Parts: sequence; structure tokens; C-alpha cells
Amino acid sequence: MIKESLFAAEEREAKLDRLGDVLRVMEEHVDFKALAAEMDRIVPRPGRERGGRPPFPTELMVRAWVLQNLYGLSDEQMEYQVLDRLSFQRFLGLRRSSQVPDRTTFWSFRERLTVAKAGDALFEAVHRQLAQHGYIARGGQMVDASLVPVPRQQVTEEERQLIKKRAMPVGWKPAQRRQKDTEATWTKKHGQSYFGYKVSVSTDRRYKLIRQVKVSTAAENDTLHLEDVLDHANTGRDLYGDKGYVDGEREQRLKAQGWRVHIQRKAKKGKPLSACQTRRNTRIARIRARVEHVFAALEQMGGKLLRGIGLDRATFQLTGKAAVYNLRRLCSLKACGVVAF
Repeated sequence: MIKESLFAAEEREAKLDRLGDVLRVMEEHVDFKALAAEMDRIVPRPGRERGGRPPFPTELMVRAWVLQNLYGLSDEQMEYQVLDRLSFQRFLGLRRSSQVPDRTTFWSFRERLTVAKAGDALFEAVHRQLAQHGYIARGGQMVDASLVPVPRQQVTEEERQLIKKRAMPVGWKPAQRRQKDTEATWTKKHGQSYFGYKVSVSTDRRYKLIRQVKVSTAAENDTLHLEDVLDHANTGRDLYGDKGYVDGEREQRLKAQGWRVHIQRKAKKGKPLSACQTRRNTRIARIRARVEHVFAALEQMGGKLLRGIGLDRATFQLTGKAAVYNLRRLCSLKACGVVAF
């Protein structure tokens, strides 16, 4: 027989705390009020001149945005989980509220931030909180890039040529235009074709926190964005990268600026790597692998899935995902007792 209790809800909450609620840990270390204040500064809350119900507090919406990125949830999934999941309700402060944001509310908030290009501001606001905890960039940095595939477009060859020229086919209806991603591009990697975008990051060696982010189309070469993501604030001058960043002229320029460049060497046709170069590549790979751990963690957070069309939305979503990864990493560092120094 199942035991009933008048205090069942409170007992569940107490057990949840004993088991360890990761969202409670995040609340302990993250200043969501500061993040909300930054958003209100960049994207002021909509007024009520036209009537209607008042908007939800910015802090609540920022927390919801963090949850969506942390668990890779769509707007529809987020609406359901908020209604169903105790830990989400506590985290959002909706445990005893009769009003809950719906899928349209989540979409509208994210779209306002996208239009205002608020991704960089959010990322920097998180970065400031990392610094307040003492986790500044140390020990050098690793750079890497990863492809972000999006659904392939069904277009004719004539339409494809027009899109390459940044023109819109005249036969497309407005609804059709909204569903076509004309900014994503094709590229090949290891003989396989990909359609979408690319995200380049710089991660510090000491704490494995993302320090710089750059989003581009898939066709742009990795090496073009190395200096875009170079973190000049890192206390170390060591820079690690894979074979995709080989550029002799740039390496000389960076060395002249005081950087210690560790880029893996690439074999040429008919000229294999020497034993010394192979050993050097192995030494670099052991350190550079730490940035692969970051991409693996992003995969656990729902991967690099994009829910939107166009470079602006891709930039906001991927920059936001990096910011939330840093919040999650901050909590892990605190939980593991990693002391900032």
C-alpha cells in the first residue's frame, strides 16, 4: 500500500536536497541578478503602453534561458518541463505560482536578445563573474574549431547560384524565405560534406573555461579565426593548436609579439613527418586535448544543435551555449574544491 502524506511536496524537496540538486549549487555560485541587470541595460523590458499582462521578471527569463542551454531543450520541451519538473520550478521561483511562461514567451525573450546582439554582453557578464571568483585565464590557451551542422536546404542549382551572390530567388514566397537558411555554407572535412556554421573557441589550460568565441560559416577556414579568438588576458603566453592552424608567416608574427606557439606539424605529399616532429605533435596533443573535453561537455548539454535560421541566431545561440558551459564549469570547479590562484 502506498503511503500518503499531507507533507509529500515538502518531503520530496528535502530528499531532492539530500540527493544533490545541481541547480541549487548553481544558485549558490552564480549572481543571476547581475546577469538580469545586464540584460535590462542592453534590452530594456517591453512596456505596457499597449496593455496586456506584465512581462515576467528578467531574472526568471535569464534563469529559463540558462536551463534551455544547460539541457538542450526546445521551447516546447521547456514549457512542459517547467510544468512537470520540481527542480525547474524551484530554480525559477515558480513553485507556488499559477502563472508559468509558455513556449512563445521563451521564444520572444530569446529573439529580443538575438536582435539586440546581446550574446557577447551575456558572455562578458559571465566572464566577469568568473573573475570575481578568482578564475582568471591562466597557463596558456588552446584554440580549436568545430562544425555545427544545420538541416540541408532543398534548392535548385539556379537558386543555389543566386544565394551564393547574396540574392534572393524571386519565386520564393515570404513563408518559404523564412524557412531557408541562406547564410549557412557547405564545407568538406575528412571527405564528408557538411552544411552549416563553425564555432571557434579559445580555452585556458588551467581551468578549461571558454575565454573567446567566434561563430562563422562552415566554409571559412579554421586558421582565419585564430587571432580572433586569441585571449590576450591569459597570464600564460603558450598557444596550442592542431594542424589546421599551420601558417608559418603568422607563427613568426605571433612569436615576435611574445607568444610561444605550439602548432602541430602537417605532413606533406611525399614528405612524411620526421620522428622528432611526430614526438612534438604527440606532446602538443596531450595538452591540446583539453579543448576537446570542452566540446565533449557541450555535447552533453544537448550538443551544438541550432534552433533558428541565419548567422545572427547561430552566433547568439552558440555564444550563449559557451556562456552557460562556463557557469556549469564554475560550479564543477567549486564542487571539486579547485582553488583559484
